[in-house]
Amino acid sequence: MRLAFFLLAIFSVTVQAAAIDRFKTFARTTQSARASFEQKVYGRDGKLVQESKGSFVFLRPGRFRWIYEKPVDQLIVGDGERVWIYDRDLNQVTVRRISKALGSTPAALLAGASDVDKAFEMTDAGERDGLEWLEAKPRDKDAGFERIRMGFSATGVQAMELVDNFGQTTRLRFSGLARNPKVDAAEFRFEPPKGADVLGEK
Repeated sequence: MRLAFFLLAIFSVTVQAAAIDRFKTFARTTQSARASFEQKVYGRDGKLVQESKGSFVFLRPGRFRWIYEKPVDQLIVGDGERVWIYDRDLNQVTVRRISKALGSTPAALLAGASDVDKAFEMTDAGERDGLEWLEAKPRDKDAGFERIRMGFSATGVQAMELVDNFGQTTRLRFSGLARNPKVDAAEFRFEPPKGADVLGEK
């Protein structure tokens, strides 16, 4: 704003429109998707505290399968009615109604309905690392996190960043993103393993 307020204001509006339009186009035109990811978690002090890899697949609305590999051996499945979180090391399953678990979560942005304006306040977050970034803040104050950023290229979403209420930042980078692949509905079914402790609401 020091040099040319008018030109900067026009540029900001253009970038914001582009970032929001890319998100809405992605949500509208991507019924299903599959990709691999790398996840890094940073503490409030900026130090790396955890790294993991995995893959995900989703089918709108509300169905997804998120697989973490070692060192975090965890499976998260949304079947359209419930979200199941299975920790293999603990042999423990946590289950919640999807209406409560999905409304203002990162999964809602990826796998939810195209109309997410009710759950999130979305604004432009500028350009960085060759991507256009969108920031989404949950309208639900009990969502458990402060904001999510999504980075878009011309081909779709490439990255996500989540800042939780404890100051931790989780960064996800996607690779091999396939849009609208044929998906087997069986991937979104989950049966708790025999002997597993099941917590939450069935």
